[in-house]
Amino acid sequence: MKLKHLGRAFALSLCLALPMLSGCQTQPAFQVSQPASRVGTVESIRSQTVQNSNQTLGTIGGALVGGILGNQVGQGSGRTAATVVGAAGGAYAGNRMTSGSSLVWIIGIRYDDGSLATIQQTSSPAVRIGDRVIVSNNGMEILPSR
Repeated sequence: MKLKHLGRAFALSLCLALPMLSGCQTQPAFQVSQPASRVGTVESIRSQTVQNSNQTLGTIGGALVGGILGNQVGQGSGRTAATVVGAAGGAYAGNRMTSGSSLVWIIGIRYDDGSLATIQQTSSPAVRIGDRVIVSNNGMEILPSR
């Protein structure tokens, strides 16, 4: 195989892989359900495992990249076999790369007016049940005790 063809295959694989990787979603570090920017009391704190949702995209993208790379190997029926094996291996690898779960913390806040809010964050919260906090779209801050 010529080096020229290998470079083209790598460039094509890279072009196909970049959109696949850019589609990967991660949980936001801090997410507030409305209403926000108000004072309240922490009522509950719990952790929850959330499944990542891009497995199909990863499987398809991996199969495409693997098939293209496999097609660069051999001649005739050997090339066909390498393409099929490359596509299957790529699909498996793409699926495994995008599967999994992440841990999020869900904090329940009761605002002073009686309304409720739910805050979701990926890091362990620095608050305890009963803490007085002010919540904004930028984060949650513990109020000093009076």
